[in-house]
Amino acid sequence: MHLNQQSAIPLHDSSAIAQTVSFSIRQWAAWAPGLESPEAWYRWACGEATINGEGEPRVAAMPPMLRRRAGRLGRMALETAYASTGGQEMIPTVFCSRHGDVGRTCEMLMALAQNEVLSPTAFSLSVHNAIGALFSIATGGNVPFTAIAGGIASVAGGIIEACGQLADGEREVLLVVYDEPLPVIYQPYRDEPEFAYAWAWRMTPASGESFSLAWEAKGDGAAARSPDAPLALEVLRLFLSGTPESTIACGRQIWRWRRHA
Repeated sequence: MHLNQQSAIPLHDSSAIAQTVSFSIRQWAAWAPGLESPEAWYRWACGEATINGEGEPRVAAMPPMLRRRAGRLGRMALETAYASTGGQEMIPTVFCSRHGDVGRTCEMLMALAQNEVLSPTAFSLSVHNAIGALFSIATGGNVPFTAIAGGIASVAGGIIEACGQLADGEREVLLVVYDEPLPVIYQPYRDEPEFAYAWAWRMTPASGESFSLAWEAKGDGAAARSPDAPLALEVLRLFLSGTPESTIACGRQIWRWRRHA
């Protein structure tokens, strides 16, 4: 039996002061147009490469019948999920995306506006846990899969959810984070820079080199910078660049990232 759970974590509770989660990262993978290798991502983290282009990964490890169901967003997410697990050892997985496959949803809304009949397949693939479901079916994984959306700070919700599962006794949790630019019709409402990207961390309880994410309600005098990219990419850059500590104001929270030897 596959467990697919959708969650929305409230990240704006003013009573949440200096709360912290800690973890280690056993393995990572990332994919974006123009950045298809670890070396390219390290150059990106140092400011020597950019995300550009319109390509999509092959997801060669996935059976073709299922691969055809995934759009570009799904393929990016699945490529990193396979790269982190080899498609062999299945572990609990948190799929995290602010918007999900909003392009597919927009197409269906436009079809409704034209009084067209909706495709049941298109609808089933538009829901927030569809990508996780495809991965579960393809791998035959009998483990929990969770879908997270938490607004502008969705990646923080994903990290907190993964750490919660580790605290509950899971040995490892796979976190897959992904998004792409909003459709043109929604562009006037966007509130952050947008890129097509996906990355995955194979997370374990904190041991050896570890990381922590702390958060508290944003105050008037908080010394924090605003992110230059989506928070998910900011967090990935901090991880890859070796930055020891950074404080970012995003949404209604202050997020403090630390690296521990």
